[in-house]
Amino acid sequence: MANDLMTRREMMAGAAALGLTVSARPAFAADVSVPPGSLPFGVYDPDGDFADLSGVVIEHLFLPWEDVFLPSLNDADSYALERNRALLVTLEPWTWSRSERNTAQYLRRGIERGEYDANMIAVADVLATLQSPVTLRFAHEMDDKSGQFIWSDWNPDDYIAAYRRMTDVARDRAPKINLMWSPLGDENMGDYYPGDDYADIVGLTVFGLQAWDQAKFGRDQTFDDIFAPRYARAATYGKPVAVAELGYVGNQSYVSMWRDRVRQELPDYPSLVGVSYFNQREVYPWPEGFGAPDWRIKNQVPT
Repeated sequence: MANDLMTRREMMAGAAALGLTVSARPAFAADVSVPPGSLPFGVYDPDGDFADLSGVVIEHLFLPWEDVFLPSLNDADSYALERNRALLVTLEPWTWSRSERNTAQYLRRGIERGEYDANMIAVADVLATLQSPVTLRFAHEMDDKSGQFIWSDWNPDDYIAAYRRMTDVARDRAPKINLMWSPLGDENMGDYYPGDDYADIVGLTVFGLQAWDQAKFGRDQTFDDIFAPRYARAATYGKPVAVAELGYVGNQSYVSMWRDRVRQELPDYPSLVGVSYFNQREVYPWPEGFGAPDWRIKNQVPT
């Protein structure tokens, strides 16, 4: 009983920095395992499904910079250290309370005027105390036009100025961290590139939803169908490239096709250094009535 309680406590500590709670594993859960291959593998895992699995080297956290208990990052650091994992911290410049969020204009002007400098400093000061290797991913998917994020689809110059302001603070107060610039990967992503001094690694997003593929393309898309053009754009900067968010949902053959491919090292992607799985239900519904896909591996039951 003591060991069971300790395991759950450890999972709770890891989830605390995410603002989420650990949920019970459903009776119909599929086996959870690390995809086969040799690329370094990470996971955003608020349910703690990968807590005791080997083969995970990156613990991915999502963090708002408002309404957050920052000492929870120290708990996440301990959780990662016990498992010999690095931390990838995605910092979202808003609150997770949807009813209290600012507008894009308010956020943009607030950053420009220094009204959020205290938020930046508070986060950076905690990151500086962490013992795990840390990569900061700030204001991701800025090239997305869906309206999901209030920092997306800005005038590129405005976004770059905001990104640089945050990362200048981070580098000044936590000089050992790495910086990940992380677009969705669309054709206009280059408009938002902040410059070589502001990106140690380029992160991309790749999700495979079989229902979407069939409706939009009349066929299943492979990992390479989506990733290859995004990689080609990212590789032009001469930086290491990672898949910062990865997920796939479909029938058994679709899931197997993706699972068996995502960690394979191929000469087509010489700069690819790792992939991180988004092991959680989608936070925002996909457009056109496709709902909120459940990317959690434990729920990928055969259909």
